[in-house]
Amino acid sequence: MKEHYFFSQPHQPFFVLAFINAIITMLIFMLGYKGILTLTLLPSSFHAYSLIFLLFTPAFLAFIFTTFPRFSSTPAIEKSVYLKVFGLFAAGTLLFIVGALTNTMLYKLGMIILFIAHFWAIKILYNIFNDSQMEDKHDIFWILSAMFFGLVSHLLFIVGESLWLPLQSFAIQTGIYLYLFLLAFSVAQRMVPFFSHCMVEKNMGLLKTVALLLTLHVILETIHPHLSFIADLALVYITGKELFRWNLPFPNPNPLLWILHLALYWIPVAFLFGAMSNLTALINGTPFLFLDIHILMLGFVFTILIGFGTRVTIGHSGNMMQAGMWEKVLFNWTQVVVVMRLFVSMAVAWNWNFMVLFDISVTVWLLMFILWGVRFFSVLINGKKLN
Repeated sequence: MKEHYFFSQPHQPFFVLAFINAIITMLIFMLGYKGILTLTLLPSSFHAYSLIFLLFTPAFLAFIFTTFPRFSSTPAIEKSVYLKVFGLFAAGTLLFIVGALTNTMLYKLGMIILFIAHFWAIKILYNIFNDSQMEDKHDIFWILSAMFFGLVSHLLFIVGESLWLPLQSFAIQTGIYLYLFLLAFSVAQRMVPFFSHCMVEKNMGLLKTVALLLTLHVILETIHPHLSFIADLALVYITGKELFRWNLPFPNPNPLLWILHLALYWIPVAFLFGAMSNLTALINGTPFLFLDIHILMLGFVFTILIGFGTRVTIGHSGNMMQAGMWEKVLFNWTQVVVVMRLFVSMAVAWNWNFMVLFDISVTVWLLMFILWGVRFFSVLINGKKLN
């Protein structure tokens, strides 16, 4: 029935929740960071937790719940199952945001509910992994492993918030590198060459090597801030060499492809930015306001999220798999978001007043998700056919 269309496929409610969260939580963070709002937790903690677990986690579940059964050659996840997980994510999100504005106990309760939802989602994927009769489980193993690292990060973040705040730094490093990046890269290295008709022989050791170097990054950063440049330089070489081997047809006339290619090319660039900024900070103490994390997260993870999210939304709604002017504008705007955040970090490094650039970077982020919502929420909610 038409009134139930919104819940008919897992990507629809999860994408809508994630993208609404992207707008609300970034606005709250900006107001908290500027001292206009008083939050019940540190603005930096609110920012990190909300992006990792309120934006990217439900957004990736939107895609993974749709594709993981296909990757595993198993039946689709039943509506009654994924809707229960979605309900927990929605309830936990509401409690976390209201609690962050009003009451410490509320936001902590929200975190616990979100953790339970996260755990349940992984249990569903683990059962699919076990039920799969496929001989080659290489890709789904790494997707599931990255999801598990995310659960570890989630637990560490909650423990850090309740018992020992410095633990959050380790939780964030784990969440960024071994969860979000590894998850997005595990999916991308499977799907982007396939979409691009690049029939290169699969590098079966790639994900293992990348995972080991990401683990080294987290360990080095835990031993001493900025020491992770060593692992990042190795990641520049490994990822850059692999992308060169794929020989993706870039620039590509199809926007639904070049946005994915562009996201991948940001990977070695982001690790190079991270290595150089961390080495510079190690030598002379120059601050870069988390340039390494933001360029990787925005250049690769955010860009490919918009690319995949748009592709899934169009492809699973009965619309033609093509990009019009709206999509081209949105895809180009992703790069405005990346570059503006780069300018913020460079302004900090050069000891300029960065608050104007900070406001602009938040504004372009908000505009990105508002415009995406204007274009696609009606598609996700009621199956609108695009012009």
